[in-house]
Amino acid sequence: MMRLTPMSNLMAKPSFLPPFMFGLLFATFGVILSAKYSSITVDQSALLALKSHITHDPHNFLATNWSTSTSFCSWIGVTCGSRHHRVTALNLSSMGLTGTISSQLGNLTFLAWLDIHQNSFQGSLPTELTNLRRMKYLDFGNNSINGEIPSWFGCFSKLQRLSLYLNNFIGVIPSTLGNLSKLEMLSLGGNQISGRIPNSLFKCKELKFLSLFNNSLDGSIPTEIGNLTLLEALSLGSNHLEGEIPLVIGNLTSLRELYLGYNKLTGRIPTPPPLLQLYGVSTNNLIGEIPSSICNLTSLVAMALDGNNLEGTIPKCIGNLSAVFLGNNNFHGQIPENFAKGCMLRSLHINNNELEGSLPRSLGNCKALNLLDVGNNNLNDTFPSWLGNLDQLQVLILRSNRFYGQIESFDITVSLTKLQIIDLSHNNFSGYLPTLFFEHMHAIRDEYGKKVEPNYMIGDPFELNYAYGLSVTAKGVEIKFELLLSIWTVIDLSSNQFRGEIPKILGELHLLIVLNLSHNCLVGPIPSSLGNLSELESLDLSSNKLDGRIPTELKNLGFLEVLNLSQNNLKGPIPQGKQFDTFTNDSYIGNLDLCGLPLSKNCDTDEETLAKFDRDDDGDELNWKFLILMGYGCGLVLGMSMAYILFTTGKPWWLIRIVKRVQQIFGKR
Repeated sequence: MMRLTPMSNLMAKPSFLPPFMFGLLFATFGVILSAKYSSITVDQSALLALKSHITHDPHNFLATNWSTSTSFCSWIGVTCGSRHHRVTALNLSSMGLTGTISSQLGNLTFLAWLDIHQNSFQGSLPTELTNLRRMKYLDFGNNSINGEIPSWFGCFSKLQRLSLYLNNFIGVIPSTLGNLSKLEMLSLGGNQISGRIPNSLFKCKELKFLSLFNNSLDGSIPTEIGNLTLLEALSLGSNHLEGEIPLVIGNLTSLRELYLGYNKLTGRIPTPPPLLQLYGVSTNNLIGEIPSSICNLTSLVAMALDGNNLEGTIPKCIGNLSAVFLGNNNFHGQIPENFAKGCMLRSLHINNNELEGSLPRSLGNCKALNLLDVGNNNLNDTFPSWLGNLDQLQVLILRSNRFYGQIESFDITVSLTKLQIIDLSHNNFSGYLPTLFFEHMHAIRDEYGKKVEPNYMIGDPFELNYAYGLSVTAKGVEIKFELLLSIWTVIDLSSNQFRGEIPKILGELHLLIVLNLSHNCLVGPIPSSLGNLSELESLDLSSNKLDGRIPTELKNLGFLEVLNLSQNNLKGPIPQGKQFDTFTNDSYIGNLDLCGLPLSKNCDTDEETLAKFDRDDDGDELNWKFLILMGYGCGLVLGMSMAYILFTTGKPWWLIRIVKRVQQIFGKR
């Protein structure tokens, strides 16, 4: 029978373990410590390798912060797990970094979140990233990464978000992406991807956001898209997709945003999903009428159906929306009258149709309206004076209709303060140019000296740009804006019957970029105040009855690219130097009394001298002014001396000869 040793004896005697047990214990403990610190060292080395691949760090985020003197878990953009102190998240987004992605990044095997979007990373994605099997969130968007989309993305079984938008990826969409059963967001837009949309993609039944816009995808939209019952946003626009829009899209009850514009889709517009908020199918080959069911969409905010072959009348429910794009179709009839009080319409594009009648006065109830484009229709009306109620209006386009009469006065101190684009061209307006318009266009006058930074009036691919699809005649051609800069400013009153002189106050519109008053009945001189339009790029005053000289102040227009003064009654020398050296005969043709380059007609001696002074002024304005002052001073002294001699000695013969000589040289006018 085994005898137990009393506890007191164990306490009294020194403990004893065989030597091999001590060795085994220490070896095990050493292996654990070694593995832990080895893993930590691997993570630090991987981060330092990534840092070494950065060639430009404009804000020195990594250069000053990623230092071995501190724990890498405290480095900017790095998140570690609280238990194992391994890197679990890396966020270097929007740091302006340039470089390549290090292959050692694949050693961060605990990494579940990687976001480097909006930088300038280049090169291809290293295959070592396949080791990141814990990855849930992967965002490489808005860089310059190239190569094909890796098929090994399909190995990331936990991946929920994959964003590769706005890069230089080529090739086809890998079918292996269909293995990502937990994927909720896939963004591949803005690359150079080609081929068809793989059917396997629609196995990702957790998808809520799918964006493939602005690539070179072809073929039809697979009917399997109906499997994505959780889909909330779908963007397939700006590709080469053909065929009809699948009817099953109408069954996607969770879909809020649908953008299929700029493809080659045919057929009729199907019944849209019930909860749709944004409906964009512009610039396709769709036919037929707008389905009446579209007015049952109580959540619909914006509708872009422009650039198709649609016909029929415009639905009465457009007043319930925020943005309506129906331009470049074959709609006929009148614009609906029922814009109720509290109307939230911000943007109405119904240009290039066959609409008749007048502008409905009820549009004045849409207090938030900032863009109205009804150009190129058959509207027959006087100027809509009720526009005075619309104090948010930024863009007004009435061109190429049958509007007539004088532009009446109304409360423009309110309405035009934000107006940046006004196009009344190709109508039958008459009377004097609306001086009060110009006086209160504060958005262009820049009276507080605050220049607006150039931004686009757009958010992301799923936000319809309120100035999208806008056409403006500038620099002699019609320009269509898919994106409109907020600083773009235009006044186009051409091809009407306006009379009188050009108001001098136009020279106070310092932010104006395009001014077109051509093909009217304007008289008088060109105001020298136009030389104050420092941002002006296009000036067209052709086909009027303007007279006098071309103001030399126009040489101050350093950004002027297009100048058309043809078919007027201008005379005298053409200013020389600066931008005027870039204009051809076409800018001046039809003005018989103009002379100087680029015309073949030479100026008289005094005119040549004036033009020469103009050119010399370009090189040394201060010296020119100094010479003028000296001339005045010398002339004053000489004149007083001559007067003294004249009154004391009579008419000296030398003075008479000088006067005759001056008359011979300068008196030939």
